[in-house]
Amino acid sequence: MIIKIIPKDDDYIETKDLVDDLKKNPKVDDSGAIFTFEGFVRGNEENKTVEKLIQTIQDKQKAEKEMEQIAEAAKIKYGVFQINLVHYIGEFYTGDPLFLVAVLGPHRGETLKAMSEVIEKVKHDLGFKKEEISSQGKKIILAGG
Repeated sequence: MIIKIIPKDDDYIETKDLVDDLKKNPKVDDSGAIFTFEGFVRGNEENKTVEKLIQTIQDKQKAEKEMEQIAEAAKIKYGVFQINLVHYIGEFYTGDPLFLVAVLGPHRGETLKAMSEVIEKVKHDLGFKKEEISSQGKKIILAGG
């Protein structure tokens, strides 16, 4: 299982890396689905152009533990085999990846539901803070935004 919060320039993990790791799981032969999600910086939003986004988290270790708890709860609830999560922090520009999720499961239905729940819980329950710098100035977006 890969669960990491990574400062942008410290390491680079792609969605493919998460999928490759899932395919090493001993339950891969019992699996029928892998779903992935890649959240990235949007350049245009609500009549403004986003120049950059600065994403931070106050307590990286605590947030990683919370991400692990979210992944474990979804595994149990939906019966999926593995969930990999990577969330980046730092300064980002249009198209830069921010949040990666990959889920291995027995069937598409529960695998997709597990992925959706993990995305929403990480977005809403963890203390990520985004500072959006755009053509209209600076805006602070707290967890859930």
